[in-house]
Amino acid sequence: MTMIDRRAMIAASSAALLLPRPLMAQSRGEAFSWDALVAMAQRLARAPFKETPLHPGAAKVDYDALHQARFREERTLWSDLPGHTGIRFFPLSANAAQPVSIAIVENGRATPLRYDPSMFDTPPGNAVAALGPDAGFAGFRIMNAARDGDWLSFLGASYFRAPSPQKQFGLSARAVAINTSIAGKEEFPRFTHFWLERTGADSVTVHALLDGASITGAFRFVSQLGPQGVRQDVTAALFPRRPIEELGLMPMTSMFWYDEANRTQGTDWRPEIHDSDMLAIASANGTAHCRPLTNPAAPRVDVFAERDPAGFGLLQRDRDFSHYQDDGVFYDRRPSLWATPSKRLGPGEVRLYAFPTDSEYTDNIAAYWTPAASVRPGRIDASYRLDWSAAQRPASAATAWVADIWRGRGDQEGQDRLVVDFADVTEAKSEIWTDVAHGALLKKAGYPVLGQRNLFRVVLDVARHGGGATDIRVQLRSGDRPISEYVHYPLGG
Repeated sequence: MTMIDRRAMIAASSAALLLPRPLMAQSRGEAFSWDALVAMAQRLARAPFKETPLHPGAAKVDYDALHQARFREERTLWSDLPGHTGIRFFPLSANAAQPVSIAIVENGRATPLRYDPSMFDTPPGNAVAALGPDAGFAGFRIMNAARDGDWLSFLGASYFRAPSPQKQFGLSARAVAINTSIAGKEEFPRFTHFWLERTGADSVTVHALLDGASITGAFRFVSQLGPQGVRQDVTAALFPRRPIEELGLMPMTSMFWYDEANRTQGTDWRPEIHDSDMLAIASANGTAHCRPLTNPAAPRVDVFAERDPAGFGLLQRDRDFSHYQDDGVFYDRRPSLWATPSKRLGPGEVRLYAFPTDSEYTDNIAAYWTPAASVRPGRIDASYRLDWSAAQRPASAATAWVADIWRGRGDQEGQDRLVVDFADVTEAKSEIWTDVAHGALLKKAGYPVLGQRNLFRVVLDVARHGGGATDIRVQLRSGDRPISEYVHYPLGG
């Protein structure tokens, strides 16, 4: 996976197609509909992919210049509606140098929004002011009714993100992932056109046209801000231009540097630094899987074969401020993201891809669904729900769940100890089921933690074999009945 600078806006390397006239005509105040957008994407897939040059002045808009340019409050779209959400726009920058077209949809008609440099209040000599009157926008963000924060943003390639209910941003989502785990082959299709439609005081529907070397697509995001966070109902029609080796649907991108189980990997003073700490999967048969995130020594792919999974997500499960001690960017407030398919997915895999990082500015984690069927030119329809929240586990999960994990040395030199704490264990008797691959289980123990309500601790001593990872699986059971999440944890590797 290409390393992504979190201070950058991600999209500089993405390529765009010079749009044919029929597509441009769509945004000249003409009728607009979902079916018309799908037809656009389908026509686009039949045309050769062509790159467009980056805006020449965008390279001068560095991190400081970008954040010195303030969007004028009075230019907020829909600012004339007190109590309603509003929209502000991002200028081009060195890391988001390709403009996107934006149109406003009202009563089924789309009116293009023209870029205006006076939208931004800039200090003398700021490079944003020098971009010119036809520079175009890099993206947009949707503000809350008080205009003191945003609850959804689209910026760079096909990335978008929403904050937690505590108004803290963290991980991102994107439209599709192309060849993410295949070295040297990852592609970043980008949204080239947006159509914005106000649908309520705290709801906006975003339509988007996706274009890339291997795929085009039409997307509709029905987005709603609620007390538990942001919910998006997503509909997509995808049109591959050519066979795709690995297509990732419902993809999520996050950062994991180190946590309390891997403290020695960090050089920072803070005890933990990560946007997400858990991949969770809800299988169709009711099994709740969890794969705690790690910072691997080399790129690693974990594959979870599933048929019709109920959902999956990257969670920020640890929400204790004292575990992070970060009073600036508040990792304890980062959102969790859960994807729920709206229809059966059939056979495929939830994939977790991770590569090493030594900083908090690199997104090194990706999770996505890969269908088992080969991807060739044609049409692929997808529909799903995204929930951005502070949830520590899916709302449907009724089993005991992993609250904490620690690692250390076992009783003997060369042994590893893994300690897993399960919360909400209500069974009077809990049995520990384990399996160890590429290693040997030397000792296991389990007991309720004194003074802690419904907390059950599992202690495993393991001897690793060879230089690769030793994969440990552990679950609490009562007889043959699972009573906890099915934990997958890699030691080393």
